[in-house]
Amino acid sequence: MRSWVIVSDFRRRTALVTGASSGIGAALAEALAARGADLVLTAPDEERLVLVADRLRALHGVAVETIAVDLAYEDSPDRLAEKVLAAGHEIDILVNCAGFGTRGRYDELAAERDHHEVMVNVVAVERLAHLFLPAMVERGRGTVINVSSTSGFQAVPYMAVYGASKAFVLSFSIALWAEYRSRGIRVLALCPGPTDTNFFDALGSRMNAGGRLRTTDEVVTSAFRALDNGQPYVIDGRLNYLTSNASRLLGRGLVAGITARVLGANGRG
Repeated sequence: MRSWVIVSDFRRRTALVTGASSGIGAALAEALAARGADLVLTAPDEERLVLVADRLRALHGVAVETIAVDLAYEDSPDRLAEKVLAAGHEIDILVNCAGFGTRGRYDELAAERDHHEVMVNVVAVERLAHLFLPAMVERGRGTVINVSSTSGFQAVPYMAVYGASKAFVLSFSIALWAEYRSRGIRVLALCPGPTDTNFFDALGSRMNAGGRLRTTDEVVTSAFRALDNGQPYVIDGRLNYLTSNASRLLGRGLVAGITARVLGANGRG
C-alpha cells in the first residue's frame, strides 16, 4: 500500500516523465497518476515502459502514452518534444528523472560513455526545460521536477562526471525556481541519496552506500511534500541531509579527500 499524502491535485493535467521505466522515475509517475495526472512516459526500454504504463492505467484510470527515446543523443529531446506535440499533449508537469552514473578513474573510463552521461544528465534536462517551460509561462501555471542527487552538493572522486552533472541540475533548478515562482511555476530539485533502485547495477558496482538504502516511496514522499511547500530543493532523508552539508563545515577539499578514500576502498582506485 502506498503511503503518499496527496495534497496537490493534478487532475486534467498531463505530465511528461523521463526515465520512467523503473526506479524513482516510475515511482514519480505513479505518484502523479495517484494525483490524477495523465502521463507521457519516456525511456529507452519500450518493453518496460509499456509494462509501467499498463499498470498505471489499471491502478489509477489515467491516460498513459509511452515514447521510447534514448536521451544520450543530441537531437533526442527535440524528437521527443515533436512526438509529444504531434500527439496533441499539453505538458503541465515536466519530470526530468533520466540519468545514470559512471564509476572509476576518470582517465580509464570510456570517453563516449562519459559523454552520454553528460547528454542525459545535463543537456537533456536543460533542453527539455527550454522546450516545455515557455508554454507553462504563457499559461501561468506549471511544475518542473528535476532529479539531482546528494552527490550534487560535493565533488565526487571516481564519479567525477556524475557528481558534476548533478551539481548542474541542482543549481539550474534553484535558479529557475527563483525566476518563475512568482509566475505560477513550481520548480523543485529532488536530491535523493543512495536509493534501492537499479542505479548501482547500471553503475557496475554495488558499493557500500553508508547505511540502509532509502526506498523510492520515501523519495517520492519527500519530493511531493517539498513541492507542496514551495521549496526549491529537497534532500531525502535526515542522514543524507547531514552528509550533503558536510562540505560546508569541513571544506570541499577535505570532503573530496574523504570521499576518494571511501570510494577507492570500495573498488579499484
